[in-house]
Amino acid sequence: MTDDTEIAETDTDTEIEQSLFEAPPMGEQERMVEAILFATAEPVTVKELNDRMPHGSDAAEALVYLRKRYEGRGVNVVKVGDCWAIRTAPDLGFLMQKETVETRKLSRAAIETLAIIAYHQPVTRAEIEEIRGVSVSRGTVDQLLEMEWIRFGRRRMTPGRPVTFVVTQDFLDHFGLESARDLPGLKELRAAGLLENRPPPGTLPQMGEGDVDSEEETTEGQSELFED
Repeated sequence: MTDDTEIAETDTDTEIEQSLFEAPPMGEQERMVEAILFATAEPVTVKELNDRMPHGSDAAEALVYLRKRYEGRGVNVVKVGDCWAIRTAPDLGFLMQKETVETRKLSRAAIETLAIIAYHQPVTRAEIEEIRGVSVSRGTVDQLLEMEWIRFGRRRMTPGRPVTFVVTQDFLDHFGLESARDLPGLKELRAAGLLENRPPPGTLPQMGEGDVDSEEETTEGQSELFED
């Protein structure tokens, strides 16, 4: 009789243990992911979702169902880099225009520098200057770093080990891109009228003149930017 009682108690403990660690139904996991994405201002990784959810949950699978459920809705579940977020459907973006406040305007030098980094990343400062044909002021790079649209990448394994620049997740999120590979090509830019003709030869600033919008500090700027 005692043995039977011990067996029954063991079975009960096993059932309790399994129930404690059993993952919630997928429908419930989907609701959890939805709640986290809705309440979080910044995009969230799958690992961060799993860390917040009960043991045994599969946030990646829940995202597949959630993304499909939001197709065609006013908001979509979108991938931003390696993270996920809930964003307004692209075709309804015009409804938000009145609520958008432009607080800071990028100079032409900053726009050109940002475009070079986005299309050529990882890219060094010297490579940016070679492509632009003018030196890059410290203020231009600092502005983009302050906006958190670019960040320092890995150092090149070349003499001097120059630091590289890459675009950030904030940059991708701002422009609704999953990765830098989704940037428009030359044909798309020309079709949209966003590519201007280059000025005639002789009108571009020569090497050493620097950006028009800020004073160049080549030696000091580089030593500060590339300092370990």
